[in-house]
Amino acid sequence: MSKNLSIPILLTENLHIAVEGTEVVHGLNLTVGSGEVHAIMGPNGSGKSTLVNTLMGHPKYRVTNGELRFANCDLLKLSPDERARKGLFLAFQYPKEIAGVSLRSFLFAAYNAQMTVRYPKRKKISPIKFKTFLEAKMAELSMDPSFAERFVNQGFSGGEKKKTEILQLSVLQPTLALLDETDSGLDIDALKIVADGVNRMRSPDFSAVIVTHYARLLEYIDPDHVHVMVRGTIVESGGKELAMRLEKEGYERYGAGEGRMPMDSGQLTMDN
Repeated sequence: MSKNLSIPILLTENLHIAVEGTEVVHGLNLTVGSGEVHAIMGPNGSGKSTLVNTLMGHPKYRVTNGELRFANCDLLKLSPDERARKGLFLAFQYPKEIAGVSLRSFLFAAYNAQMTVRYPKRKKISPIKFKTFLEAKMAELSMDPSFAERFVNQGFSGGEKKKTEILQLSVLQPTLALLDETDSGLDIDALKIVADGVNRMRSPDFSAVIVTHYARLLEYIDPDHVHVMVRGTIVESGGKELAMRLEKEGYERYGAGEGRMPMDSGQLTMDN
């Protein structure tokens, strides 16, 4: 559980987000303290993925109103690469393939680029030491070390792609991780491995926002706070018991069924 509850690492106030002219998030307020893990649950089309992609700086999503601060900086003034170097990380719902770039080369470049900014007095890690470091991280996730020499996500199964996202999380050691439905499509063994990877990161210096439809991931990751997001805003917050209730009852009490909500077609195609 969090030990630094009074120190916000992420602050959103009255946040409004539009996608190609259609407002998807409306007046959202969320505060994440240092060391806290927050889960955001909600039906398809509720704006969850829109929120985390906006936090990471995806150009498709435009903040039209409100305040957005990360580590006491105006996040809206930072480019996506500046946000990453500052310690923000996004695990994608649908991880991309990068042809021609090995996973080891990709992580080696990203690690040195980020660590030299966060810890300017620290020397860059050598390729040999990084190889040892990376293989230790892969062992924790039960990943074959040969995957490090394959092109990023190319030919990987869905579960392998999700494990690779958690490997990146473990290697890059962000201050705040945004996990966008990392549990989707995973069998129970892969789900446990992903959850163990997140749990190993937990400390007063690590926070996370976990976006999910279902409570099964939260059986293995104990969140400090659970939020229900419906129609682009948070409508209820609570503890883990809220997630368990949603698992039994669904979202109908908020005017939403188990599937898509009755939104306009623009929203339905933009956000999961």
